[in-house]
Amino acid sequence: MLVAKDKVVAIDYTLKDSDGQILDQSEAGQPLSYLHGAGMIIEGLEAALEGKVADDEVQVIVEPSDGYGEFEEELRQQVPRSEFADIEDLAVGMQFRVNAEDDEFLVVTVVDVNDEEVTVDGNHQLAGVTLHFDVKVREIRDATEEEIEHGHPHGPGGHEH
Repeated sequence: MLVAKDKVVAIDYTLKDSDGQILDQSEAGQPLSYLHGAGMIIEGLEAALEGKVADDEVQVIVEPSDGYGEFEEELRQQVPRSEFADIEDLAVGMQFRVNAEDDEFLVVTVVDVNDEEVTVDGNHQLAGVTLHFDVKVREIRDATEEEIEHGHPHGPGGHEH
């Protein structure tokens, strides 16, 4: 069976940056399961897995444009500290959901705090980063109608309702 739209795919992966530093990886014996074609994984990785079969091993380099996007300086803003008056222990690394355009929301991360201002960044932490994946396809199966309708796999490695 080939990796294709509406297939549930289980992969083992290691994600590194261009310096070889490990950024993320699946746990041993616990592959990541995703519904191919549902946008659950980044575009560049999903495209590279298209047409693969179980036991295929793939090394993929994903440029920012096919990953988490380019770093956008305008998504980094300084906000008056008073906007966070209700938060006693405000610290670098905290994340908040804020309203954005078109009734959407944006997750911002606190990157600096002082007495007058808080600097927040709405970029994904991997924006602007070239991603290096080592992937092994573990399993491929047909998705159920319910999984296709919900846009994600159910059961082991997926999502239970």
